[in-house]
Amino acid sequence: MSTTSQRPPDGTPPDRARRGQGAETRRVNVALVGGPNAGKSTLFNALTGLHTKTGNYPGVTVGRSVGTCTAGDEAFAMEDLPGTYSLEPISVDEKIVTDLLSGDLAGVDAPDAIVVVADSTTLRRSLILLADVLALGLPTALCLTMHDELIGRGGSISTEQLATAVGIPVVAIDGRRSGAASSVIELLSTRRDWPKPVIPPPTRPDERAGWIESVLAAAAYRSPAQSSTTARIDRILLHPVLGTVIFLAVMFAFFQIIFAVAAPVQGAIEDGFGSLSDFVRQNFGDSALTHFVAEALIGGVGGVLVFVPQIALLFILIAMLEQVGYLSRAAFLMDRVMSLAGLEGRAFVAMLSSFACAIPGIMATRTLPSAKERLATMLALPLVTCSARLPVYTLLIGLLVSRDSRFWIFGAQGAAMFALYLLGAISMMISARVVTAITGRRGLLLPFSMEMPPYRIPAVRSMLLAVWMPVKGFLRKVGTIILFATVVLWALLNLPIQSAASMRAAGVNTDDAAAVAAYTMSHSVAAGIGHAVEPVFAPLGFDWRTNVAVISSLAARETFVATLGQMTAGTDPGSPADALKKTAFDGGPKAGQPVFTTPTLVALLVFFVYALQCMATIAALRRETGTWRWPTAIWSVYLVVAWVMAFAAHSIAVAVGG
Repeated sequence: MSTTSQRPPDGTPPDRARRGQGAETRRVNVALVGGPNAGKSTLFNALTGLHTKTGNYPGVTVGRSVGTCTAGDEAFAMEDLPGTYSLEPISVDEKIVTDLLSGDLAGVDAPDAIVVVADSTTLRRSLILLADVLALGLPTALCLTMHDELIGRGGSISTEQLATAVGIPVVAIDGRRSGAASSVIELLSTRRDWPKPVIPPPTRPDERAGWIESVLAAAAYRSPAQSSTTARIDRILLHPVLGTVIFLAVMFAFFQIIFAVAAPVQGAIEDGFGSLSDFVRQNFGDSALTHFVAEALIGGVGGVLVFVPQIALLFILIAMLEQVGYLSRAAFLMDRVMSLAGLEGRAFVAMLSSFACAIPGIMATRTLPSAKERLATMLALPLVTCSARLPVYTLLIGLLVSRDSRFWIFGAQGAAMFALYLLGAISMMISARVVTAITGRRGLLLPFSMEMPPYRIPAVRSMLLAVWMPVKGFLRKVGTIILFATVVLWALLNLPIQSAASMRAAGVNTDDAAAVAAYTMSHSVAAGIGHAVEPVFAPLGFDWRTNVAVISSLAARETFVATLGQMTAGTDPGSPADALKKTAFDGGPKAGQPVFTTPTLVALLVFFVYALQCMATIAALRRETGTWRWPTAIWSVYLVVAWVMAFAAHSIAVAVGG
């Protein structure tokens, strides 16, 4: 692939869709460029639907989204570029935009056409970016979003006069409504006829300011009045004290909803997998393949899939808060709080991204203009509670707290989940403060500015797309990493093969499937590994089975659930949760005593708050820092901190519980 598009001297893009005798059809590359909160990604989703491919730009980990759509007989590769206010970059992701548009990004073709997406309600600021783009000389069109909101708030604009003033095609849409994509597709179908400005915009700041004012005047642009509803709500939500209290209340309700709404669906899925496991055992004989399907696939992988409702609901709520406009307010509020850790509000945006996964959060640190805070933020972000921890927390909280238990008038399970998320966030800020103190990298905090969009009713389609992508990623992870780990663990839990004679000699009733499974696991390779590390984890109350599950989670946290799932599937496939509650030490001074006591469950929860159990996150830190020194150090430190904090939690729980 060439690094730049070859163009004729007049700048006309090459025909990428020549059809005829034996000509090969090629896609037209179209870049979507716009500022943050301009509606660019909403338009991208409307144009491409689910036909998108995500990844990274060559050599960096800035997220890349490319989708396809068709206009007439042409296919278009739409590229959703990171948001930027101009082509004078101050952060790495903004530099990606500038380099790609100018054809200087190695491994990526320059676009054949550009669609600048601008918010009609803040058009003056968007014209700065438009002027930079027009200076590139590429075929360009302007797409105005939030047009209905402009009119509804008393503003006005003539798109025809604006098109004449800037010298390029202009279309006005509301990207959240159906039909918005068709207007842009129709515009793309005429790309060969797009006009260009006779005179490009000036480059000197004073002259450009005059050009912007003349364009707005020529387009009869009238700025919209500030939304009175937004102003009234912001007086409350942005209050430094009341707003912070409301934010904490929103997050508390967030986790109450996750448990209250998802629990019935999760229970139904769990019952379904239990019935499926029973069916396999009853109808396919007592063979190794039957045990593999019932224990590894259904018990292990199925034990993780039961948490899909919680994960889907998590992202539904996040998408709703984002589209309503509340998350921008939360970032503004948290700027003061983040400053206590030597960070700024942009770090909170990265922190929000880490609720899905630490990797996009680490990537989001590229928006931080100061490298001093960037390193501290990315090294601290693994402590933010990601969706991979959610199945572990849900499982352990379910064992620790009864579903009927209440915290005042609220569900105790949701309160426990909120406490774990809050502990992760506080620990993240403490870690960032420690990193800046150790490295001596703290400097003056740069000013933080963030656009506050008006409050809007979420678009159902956009919310569904925002939920489907992470859920699809979770399902892909279950079908790859977790499945592979589950297969390996099943082999370790069943090898060496125990003969019927040896089991009878040990007093095992070979007609009792549960007894056979328990004996096989307790004499397996995995049991040997679990017993070998007992001196390390015994102070935390773990037995060899818990040790094996914790070790397996170092690759991916969800495998902790998968490991316990297939262990219990062998002894009680119909009710794995009850089997976990009944799990007892099978030897040593605690033989016969329950494993998952309150102190042990508390220790496990705290251990998972701090341990860095994700190889993909470590790889992302390696790419971002350019060295193994920081990822290795932070993995080791967090593992030690996890053990120390878990031991402290276990000791306190023992003391309190008598």
